[in-house]
This record gives sequence, structure tokens and C-alpha cells, in this order.
Amino acid sequence: SRTPYLFLMSDLIIKFLKFGVVGVSGVVVDFGMTWLLKEKGHLNKYIANSSGFLCAVLSNYMLNRIWTFHSHDAAVGVQFAKFFVVALVGLGMNNALIYFFNERQKIPFYASKGIATAIVMLWNFGANYLFTFTV
Repeated sequence: SRTPYLFLMSDLIIKFLKFGVVGVSGVVVDFGMTWLLKEKGHLNKYIANSSGFLCAVLSNYMLNRIWTFHSHDAAVGVQFAKFFVVALVGLGMNNALIYFFNERQKIPFYASKGIATAIVMLWNFGANYLFTFTV
């Protein structure tokens, strides 16, 4: 029967859409903090980028735990550690992609950051769905 398959697919799509909404809020935090630290604080662009990314991780974890995945896992510390590991891998990917697009392809920094963010979102959703917020 296709009913369980359709239910699972619709649940996955809803989670992905919610993850995307949370991601948009994270992008606002990430880009805002990056801009503040890079443009006003005059920090190195990669330090500013990493700081913005990590601030977004904190807000994204809370929102995804509560709203996207409806997690009631009592081991919050372990779950956050998993989320953080996924985010660190994503951060490495993010910086590598920004380097590739900005330094090698000469795409402006914030456009490169936008492209990298979209690519890394796919990684983050998949890893968090399969690893962090498993039942």
C-alpha cells in the first residue's frame, strides 16, 4: 500500500519546509552577525563568517528541536552535541565553498556566502534528520 509511503513523504516535506523557515531565521542571524563583525568590527571575513554561522547554530538548534522535529529527547546535551558536530561539518563546507566561489571564481563575498548557505542547507537537513533528531 502506498499510504504509509505518502505519509512519510509528506512528513519529510513538511519537516524540510519547517527546516527551511528556521534556516531563513538563521540566515538573518548569520548574515547580520557576519556583516556586523566584518564591516563594523573589521574582523577577518572568515572569522566573521564562522562567528555568524555559530550564532545561527544556537538559534537554529532551539527552533528545530521544538518546532521542526518536535523532539522530547531528555538528553539535550547529547542532542545539541550531535547538532553542533553536524554544524561544524557544515561550517567547514561553508568556508570551503565561500573560498571557492569568492577567491577562485571571483563571485562577490555575500553572493558566495548565499550560494554556500543554500548548498550546506541540504547537508544540514539530511544529517539532522538522520542523525541528530532520530527517535
